[in-house]
Amino acid sequence: MTCIVGLVDEGKVYMGGDSAGVGGLSLTIRADEKVFKKGEFIMGFTSSFRMGQLLRFKLEVPYHKPGLETYEYMVTEFVESVRRCLKEGGYARTNNGEDSGGTFLVGYRGELFMIGDDFQVGKPTERYEAVGCGEDLAKGSLFSSLRLGEGNPHERVREALMAAENFSAGVRGPFKIISTEG
Repeated sequence: MTCIVGLVDEGKVYMGGDSAGVGGLSLTIRADEKVFKKGEFIMGFTSSFRMGQLLRFKLEVPYHKPGLETYEYMVTEFVESVRRCLKEGGYARTNNGEDSGGTFLVGYRGELFMIGDDFQVGKPTERYEAVGCGEDLAKGSLFSSLRLGEGNPHERVREALMAAENFSAGVRGPFKIISTEG
């Protein structure tokens, strides 16, 4: 289920997500959005609607101390707050001493990050990233549109989501696209 797309362009992060809720062979179009703003952050989730609800409504975003590089902040302060939030919310799981959560994208201060289900913080070398069952399809669209220099960032995100919807049974519109200043 799901396709979340993130794109960085001229200091702004754009993020879009679909509306599919999939369980087995059942598909529901959900009104609760998979991409949202939280203070300076934009986020888009896959894995579980419960995880997304906790991130959106329960996560206490930690203070970013002056002088602390953004990536270090994300790896330490931010992700530790996410771990606590998901654990307290009953979503995170521990197996053989290892915590696991879910996968989501975060846009913050003009940068894009991917948080993995093992709480690792990835920073793509490209100016885009996608997660969910439609991620490869969306990445192909973003790669091509970047090389061809086609479309504004909002259109590129929409086209990537449309490519994923066209070729993946787990991705459906309507699409929600948001952005924030870097």
